[in-house]
Amino acid sequence: MFAFLFGCAAAFDAPVRQTFVAELVGDGELPNAIALNSTSFNAARMVGPAMAGIVIASIGTGWAFLLNAASFMAVLCSLALLRTSELRPNARAHRAQGVMTEGFRYVWSRRDLRAIMIMLFLIGTFGLNFPIFISTMAVSVFHTDARGFGLLSSTMAVGTISGALLAAGRAQPRFVSLLLGAATFGAGCTLAALAPSYWLFAGSLVLIGVAALTVTNTSNAMMQLSAEPRMRGRVMALRLGVALGGTPIGAPIVGWVADHLGPRWALGVGATAGFAAALVAVRAMSARTANDHSDEARA
Repeated sequence: MFAFLFGCAAAFDAPVRQTFVAELVGDGELPNAIALNSTSFNAARMVGPAMAGIVIASIGTGWAFLLNAASFMAVLCSLALLRTSELRPNARAHRAQGVMTEGFRYVWSRRDLRAIMIMLFLIGTFGLNFPIFISTMAVSVFHTDARGFGLLSSTMAVGTISGALLAAGRAQPRFVSLLLGAATFGAGCTLAALAPSYWLFAGSLVLIGVAALTVTNTSNAMMQLSAEPRMRGRVMALRLGVALGGTPIGAPIVGWVADHLGPRWALGVGATAGFAAALVAVRAMSARTANDHSDEARA
């Protein structure tokens, strides 16, 4: 019940927080603000479970929930300190029945947004099930205890933070970053699946963390910057629905593969998803190049 209520709250909270950044800064600072906000959001999404694993292994599950609850005080204090008179409200789309359908049609009509959404679905559904990957490899393959599992979670967090710093340093998000991130994610999952030792597996998790954050961070920034201001909220709601909702959908599939075929095969599923997402990026870039050449010929 608590998980259901938390999910309902996140369905309203996450899109608002992602689009609210556009009202905090001017157009000139918007790309950097989106990059910073996206870095914070995605890094927390991946570092949080890793840190929770360490807390649970060290002092228990209850303390993990208490620390998570206490962390929301920082959010409440930040909202209370906002200077609301300096906000820059965005244009609002007309509210009517079928607003989500309109948002879906808008995304699907845009080749670039459609490609990003497909990439997110592939990696988010089949590749971001890190708790399953790490726990099954730690227990079934390397036979480690809770501390060994916590160390693996920490290495994933290191990769995520590194990816966040790299993503924040990019001036403008581009499809080539998505391509490199997806391909690196597939390569990292392949290396992890074939890792013969615990420490090589731990090192591959750093690479996976960097790649995963690159994909999620870059896709967030690209969708916010390219969407029309009046449609930004609906676009981000769809993006977050795919990114956050895809993982629990893919978890039973990945878990079944890990249970029946082995955890290495489950990582192979993640690798396949990463390489498939990279192919989607290649196709989108090729289509964009063809359109640019067509426009030049007409001119």
